[in-house]
Amino acid sequence: MAARKRAIVITGNGTNCEMEAAHACRIGGFDEAVIAHISELLSGEISLDDFHFLNLTGGFLDGDDLGSAKAQANRLKNATISGSSEKLVEQFSRFIADGKLILGVCNGFQLMVKMGMLPGFDGNYLNQTATLTYNDCGRFQDRWCYLKTDPASQCVFTKGIDKGIYLPVRHGEGKFLCDTPATLERIETEHLAVLKYSDSSYAAPTMAFPENPNGSTNAIAGICDPTGRLMGLMPHPEAFVHYTQHPRWTRETLPENGDGLIIYQNAAKYVSERLL
Repeated sequence: MAARKRAIVITGNGTNCEMEAAHACRIGGFDEAVIAHISELLSGEISLDDFHFLNLTGGFLDGDDLGSAKAQANRLKNATISGSSEKLVEQFSRFIADGKLILGVCNGFQLMVKMGMLPGFDGNYLNQTATLTYNDCGRFQDRWCYLKTDPASQCVFTKGIDKGIYLPVRHGEGKFLCDTPATLERIETEHLAVLKYSDSSYAAPTMAFPENPNGSTNAIAGICDPTGRLMGLMPHPEAFVHYTQHPRWTRETLPENGDGLIIYQNAAKYVSERLL
C-alpha cells in the first residue's frame, strides 16, 4: 500500500480558517488533513513527526495581544511537551530538517516571522529579523488583491504560476518590515519575496493603495525561506480554491479551480515526489 500524504492544520487560541485550510489540502491532493488543537501537540497526543505538511492558519492568536501572533510565537519557542523533556520547538526544527513543508497564512505568516522561521537565513529558524505590523491606512482591510510572482524563486508552493494570482486579504497588521536594509536586500537578491502586490496586469509591484492594502515594504505580500519549503503570505489561498469563491463568479466565466488551489497542489506533488 502506498504511503499516505498527511497534512496537519493547527488550531486554537484564536485561529480561524482551519476548516477551509484542511479542505484545500484534501482537494489539493493530500490523503488526510488533520485539524489539531495546539493543546494536543503540547500534551504529546499528536506529534508533528507524523505529518508531511504543516499549516498555520489565519485568525487572531491570543487576541493579537503583544502584537499579532507574538504571544503564540513565545509559547511555541518555550513550551515543553507534557510528560517529556522535549520542547515543542524541537519538533518544529526536526520537521524542517526532515525536508517537510510549512505554510503560514495571514496570522500564520505573522507567527512564522515572529518565531524567526522566515526568512530563515542560513538555516537559523529561531532568529527574528522581520515583522508584520499595522497597515499604513490605519484600519483593517478586507479586499481582493492581485499578486505578482517571482519566476526566479525556488519556492515549492508557487511553481507553475506564470505571472500572478488573485486572492483575498483580511488583516489589520499586514505591513512587512525588515530589521535592517541588509535583511531586505538579501530577501530580494535571493528571490525570497515570492509574492508582491500589483495591479491587474501583474506587470510590476505597486506601493499604491488599495492595490497594496497595507504599505508593505517593496510591496511584499509573501516570502519563502532559502530552501523554498517554508512560505508565509498575508493573502488567503484557502479562501479561493473554487470559482464560486470569486467575487465575480456570477458575472464571469471562470475556471473551476480557484487561484489558491495550485499552492496546495504543489505541496502535495512535492510530498509525493520527495518524501514518500
